[in-house]
Amino acid sequence: MKVAFQGELGAFSQQAIVQLLGTSAKPVAQPWFDQVFDALATKKVDAAVIPIENTLRGSIYENYDLLLKHDFVITGETNVRIVHNLIAPPGMKFSDVKKVYSHTVALYQCIDFFAENPQLEKEVFYDTAGSVKMVMEKRPAGGAAIASELAAKIYKAKILKREIEDDSQNFTRFFMLERKGAKPRAGKTSKPWKTSLVFTTKNIPGALFKALSALALRDLNLTKIESRPLRGKPWEYLFYIDIVGRADDPVVKNALAHLGEVSSFLRVLGTYRAA
Repeated sequence: MKVAFQGELGAFSQQAIVQLLGTSAKPVAQPWFDQVFDALATKKVDAAVIPIENTLRGSIYENYDLLLKHDFVITGETNVRIVHNLIAPPGMKFSDVKKVYSHTVALYQCIDFFAENPQLEKEVFYDTAGSVKMVMEKRPAGGAAIASELAAKIYKAKILKREIEDDSQNFTRFFMLERKGAKPRAGKTSKPWKTSLVFTTKNIPGALFKALSALALRDLNLTKIESRPLRGKPWEYLFYIDIVGRADDPVVKNALAHLGEVSSFLRVLGTYRAA
C-alpha cells in the first residue's frame, strides 16, 4: 500500500504511517501538503497521512483547508509522541557542533536546549528529516540536525543528544485519508469511534448555539471545534468539529439530520477509531 506524506523519509509523519498500517506500507515522500493531497487525488498513492494538530503548536490550518478542497474520507487516526534528537554524522562529537539545522517548529520546541548551549547557532531548514539528510550528504562544517530517531536510522547518522525537546507532552495527531468510498479501518482496537465534520451557519444571532444544540440535546461528546475563514465571504466561517460516535449510529444520524436543518452547509469528513 503506497501512502503519501509531507517531508523526507524519516519524518514524524512516516512514524504515523507505521503506527496506522505497520511496516508493510510504502511511504511516498512529498515536499508540500498540497502535493500529498494531489498524489491521492491522481491515484499515485492509495492513501495519505497528514498532521492535523499538535499539542503545543495547535492546529495545522493548511490541512483543514485542504480537507475541504478535496473529497476524501478520514479512515484512521493516530497520535505520535514528538521526540527531538540532536543528530550528526558518525565520528562527530557534541563539542564539534556549531550550527543546528531543523524545521522552525522543531527549533522553537527546543528553546531550553539552545539556552543551555548558547554556542550553538540555529538554522531554519524546510524539514526535520530533510535536515538530517542534508547534514549527511553535504557535511557542513560543525553542522548537526534536530529530528526523529527514525531519521537517524534511515540516513545512518549518530544521535548526540536524545529528547532535547522542552516539553515531553508533545504529541501530533495525524489523520489517514483515502478516496471517497473507503471504509473505516477498525483494526483490533477497542477505542471509541469518532466522526469529523464541517459546517457553516447563517450569520445571525444564536446560529452556532442552535447548531451545537443538535449535539448537546443528544448527549454527544464534542471533542474538538475549529473555525476557519469561509473563502469568498469575509467574516463568515467554517466550523470543523469532532464528536464521539459513528456517523451511522442512530443517535449520530439524527443529530446530523438536525444539524443539516439549521446549517447552511454540512459535510461529514469521516468516521474512524479514536487514537
